[in-house]
Amino acid sequence: QVQLVESGGGLVQAGNSLRLSCAASGFSFSTYTMSWVRQAPGKGFEWVSSINNGDGITSYADSVKGRFTISRDNAKNTLYLQMNSLKLEDTGVYFCGFGNTRGQGTQVTVSS
Repeated sequence: QVQLVESGGGLVQAGNSLRLSCAASGFSFSTYTMSWVRQAPGKGFEWVSSINNGDGITSYADSVKGRFTISRDNAKNTLYLQMNSLKLEDTGVYFCGFGNTRGQGTQVTVSS
C-alpha cells in the first residue's frame, strides 16, 4: 500500500535551516507530482511547494519563496524540502503527499 514517511523535523532557532525528507513506497513515485503542505497550530492546511514528475518544475507559496527548495530523488523514491532562514511562522506539521494522500507529518518548531 501507499506509504509516505516524513522525517527531519525538529526544534530550530529562527534563521537556521532544516532539511525534511519523505520516503515513498507502494506507488510509482517518479510518475507523480509531489507536494509539501503544512499545518500551523490551530490552522488549516497550507500548500508549501510542489515538484512535477518528469520535468521537475517547481513551485512555491509566496511565504516560502526564496527560502525553501523542494527536490526529489526518483532513484531513492524520496522527496526533500530544504528550509533555510526559518521564521517563527514556519512552525507547524509538515506533510508530503500527492492528490489527497499524505504521510503522518513531521513537526517543525521555530523558536526565537
